[in-house]
Amino acid sequence: MEKNISKVRAHDAIVGVLYLVSVGLTFYTVNLDFLWIAVAVGGLQIISPVTKFCPVYFILNKLMPNTDPMQNGR
Repeated sequence: MEKNISKVRAHDAIVGVLYLVSVGLTFYTVNLDFLWIAVAVGGLQIISPVTKFCPVYFILNKLMPNTDPMQNGR
């Protein structure tokens, strides 16, 4: 069970960093196009319960094979 918690925490950290990078780049460059990164990540988070596919979990499932697969499309 502890292994799955670390996978969930890694997922949350990666997604959080993507949001912060998107907002940070937007403020740093004053280019609103970087907000599309946040929109894309948010969109993937909204549809992932329906599709049962998350790109971050897909990568984490490959990097952490000793844990239970999460959101792997099943």
